Amino acid sequence: MVWNPPKVVVAISAAGTLFGGVLLTKEYMGGKRFEAPTQVNGKVVIVTGSNTGIGLETAREMARRGAKVIMACRDGSKCEKAREQIVLETKNKYVYCRTCDLSSLESVRNFVERFNKEEQRLDILINNAGVMRCPRSLTKEGIEMQLGVNHMAHFLLTNLLLEKLVSSAPSRIINVSSIAHKRGKINKEDLNSEKNYDPAAAYNQSKLANVLFTRELARKLEGTGVTVNALHPGIVNTEIIRHMSFFNSYFSAIFIKPFVWMFVRSPARGAQTTLYAALDESLEKVTGKYFSDCEEQEVAEQGRDDAMAKWLWKVSERWTRLDDQSGMGK
Repeated sequence: MVWNPPKVVVAISAAGTLFGGVLLTKEYMGGKRFEAPTQVNGKVVIVTGSNTGIGLETAREMARRGAKVIMACRDGSKCEKAREQIVLETKNKYVYCRTCDLSSLESVRNFVERFNKEEQRLDILINNAGVMRCPRSLTKEGIEMQLGVNHMAHFLLTNLLLEKLVSSAPSRIINVSSIAHKRGKINKEDLNSEKNYDPAAAYNQSKLANVLFTRELARKLEGTGVTVNALHPGIVNTEIIRHMSFFNSYFSAIFIKPFVWMFVRSPARGAQTTLYAALDESLEKVTGKYFSDCEEQEVAEQGRDDAMAKWLWKVSERWTRLDDQSGMGK
């Protein structure tokens, strides 16, 4: 006798199989996890943009692993709420909020001045904060916002902290870039997007700048015990897409997001490559590289242009008014 199950049973079974497949796809697309039990008890870690998204998850995991975490954020009230959450969850009371508005180089300098007075060492600097495809606007110094926040401010921050990083060596610098650097071009004739502004092109340029900065800084830091690496965190569901109106539209919410959900990472999964680059013991002497999915990857050809990296460094020195005596300018 052949049993013919009711259609509703067949439907439920098919739905269960489909749902299971979706979850497996979601897990696979989430990328690799950093699972090493590395502890960083007593080490000092700075994470920019750490009150939300990837930065928040990075700060949380660093605190869980015993670090003293400095949350460098623009919004003090949001940072304090995030800090309280981390402290309660990790039972690590050594988590601090410090104001650092990356759209103001003066704010960056003030942050470093306070940090240097309060802290004797710096073991890991994670340049995580960023803006993406925003309407054209300028930093307080008149720099196009994406280039200013994503590159120039982190360039200045890193250089002003180098003395502390070198004295604490072995230490690490992590620059959160993006696969978007592969579509990037450093526009030497219109670096500040004054003649023409395209939000996507400006973002891609800023992410390529992260890669070139990493490359040149690694060269300058040879022999110091300080490593610097860049990474792509994956396509992550964070506030960084808030300026992309298409993805925040009613149409997208109904017809697009449900289908791309399985391909987009959570902030916690997006933080995995950052944690890998900052903590994996095998990378202690690895520098000037680019990572994705907890593995070394090749950067785009324009990201290997040493002449462009040197040119961008010199321009960045001028635009940030970096004192050669305070960084790696010479």
